[in-house]
Amino acid sequence: MAHSDKPLVLIIGAAGTTGGSIVNGLLAAGNFRVGAMIRPGSLAKPDVEKLRSLGVEIRVGDVGDGLDKLKKLLEGVHTFISAVSAMAITAQEDLVRASKEVGVKRFIPCDFGTPGAKGVRELHDSKLAIREFIKAIDVPYTFIDVGWWMQLYLPLPLRSKTSETMKELTYTVVGNGEAKNLVTDRDHIGTFVARIVADPRTLNNAVIIWEDEVTQNVAHEIGEELSGEGDRLKSRRVYVTPEYLLAAAAAGREKVKEDPSNYALHAIVSMNEYFYSMFALQENTLENAKKLGYLDVRELYPDIAPLPFKEYAKSFYSFDDPGALIYQF
Repeated sequence: MAHSDKPLVLIIGAAGTTGGSIVNGLLAAGNFRVGAMIRPGSLAKPDVEKLRSLGVEIRVGDVGDGLDKLKKLLEGVHTFISAVSAMAITAQEDLVRASKEVGVKRFIPCDFGTPGAKGVRELHDSKLAIREFIKAIDVPYTFIDVGWWMQLYLPLPLRSKTSETMKELTYTVVGNGEAKNLVTDRDHIGTFVARIVADPRTLNNAVIIWEDEVTQNVAHEIGEELSGEGDRLKSRRVYVTPEYLLAAAAAGREKVKEDPSNYALHAIVSMNEYFYSMFALQENTLENAKKLGYLDVRELYPDIAPLPFKEYAKSFYSFDDPGALIYQF
């Protein structure tokens, strides 16, 4: 198939962490043209120049441009993938409407998190509301969750210069630490997404991407073993109750009211709510994902070799400050 005959996948958020992984996965697969929706003010940024150098088609636009502009921007798009920031989740509705009107064949909203029920996490509820809107106006879709990033599941070494607030979150163990969690290397998300968007079986379905399923206790034991900090790192473990997480999230929401533009405050609220979902309610498991109707990516594509969590951890602790790669607070 000539390059110009390949279907076009357009991504918003292509220069971000998840979006960048998806771009790389699609380019490696080679069966799609790849486009990026870029804000006018970002066109000269190095990350956008890198996209151009990779052969990514740049389309200029923003999530808030309004329906008419978005319809023009989406002309000729086969699949649209949203990897917007958490602050823009609720702004996706016009993108969905525009996709409906121009005939986009598959819309993938910005999920890429952990599965779970409504009413537990504010951010997840916003994502579920977008899913409901997509279904309500009958836009073809695929919903994709990825479990928890491996990058976020390891205790940061004491040498990390990341803020103490964020380091302490990585030292937190909920209850007895035995809740299982699905984890995925964030840099592998795109490999799976490239297969998912080319697969008719995943149309109008939800898919769970995962590479390993690991308890908090095992994650901390691996971190203490491989970080080189052993008992010193183990001594920083903080055991909390589910009630503590709920109280911390509530206190965080009060701080957000005082400073709603502070992304770090939003992130701390989300982390506590997500910890409650994962470790208290145990929602981020393969068993629960299947109960919610997700297709299992490892059953769909058994030829893709998953990365064991301990193998990822070896790479994580090889950096002088792995926190600098993850946390921007």
